Amino acid sequence: MASPKIIDTHTHIFVEEFSADRNQIITRASEVCRALILPNIDEESIAQVEAVCGQWPDLCFPALGLHPSSVPEEPGDVLNRMEALLQSRKWYGIGETGLDLYWDKSTLSQQVVSLNRHCDWAIEYDLPLILHSREATSETISLIRERQDGKLNGVFHCFTGTLAEAEAILDLGFYLGIGGVITYPKSELKNVLKAVDQTRIVLETDSPWLPPVPYRGKRNESSYIRHVAEAIALSWHVSTDEVAEITSRNALELFRLP
Repeated sequence: MASPKIIDTHTHIFVEEFSADRNQIITRASEVCRALILPNIDEESIAQVEAVCGQWPDLCFPALGLHPSSVPEEPGDVLNRMEALLQSRKWYGIGETGLDLYWDKSTLSQQVVSLNRHCDWAIEYDLPLILHSREATSETISLIRERQDGKLNGVFHCFTGTLAEAEAILDLGFYLGIGGVITYPKSELKNVLKAVDQTRIVLETDSPWLPPVPYRGKRNESSYIRHVAEAIALSWHVSTDEVAEITSRNALELFRLP
């Protein structure tokens, strides 16, 4: 019997790093994954996301957002243009959005404005948020807590935080997106995942970034997600196939995939 396929809830296979061999990458992904969520990064990449999803409509599903590292000094115009696109087609999530204090702390106020707009869209269009929170997990949790009126849900993508942060995120009704970092020898995620609700975990690659062991230092791709599932299986003391089934069921519920 074939192993159950996995949902990669966060992959950027539309970026230039895959331009030379995207067909092969997606073919390999289709052998391991039943669906891929493609979160947008900036205004320029919207067409790339739509092109990939248009070519592989049964595998690739788009999300619309402005990455916090792409937020300009005056974000209003780009956010207005993005908002106008929300009615143009079917989207499956709002993001990638959030806060990033790793690359540039000076734009925090603009990032907050952008994230609040994304929260507005998520509520209005009843879509899950895809949240980036690099070195800003507590700040992102605080903002979502202020905005949570029972209508927001989503995922803290690439979660690498503490058990206390994980519990705070779950208390807000959000999911944890777990990627290749869990395979790294010094990662504490294996211990965190032993203590959290399995029904609120989804898998991701964030490809082409953050490849799992044994591919560290190389370009990541969605077909490598099986290594993430294997690492979680060790934490949960279940089979890799069980992890695939549990996390894909979670992803189907969160993103309401067909």
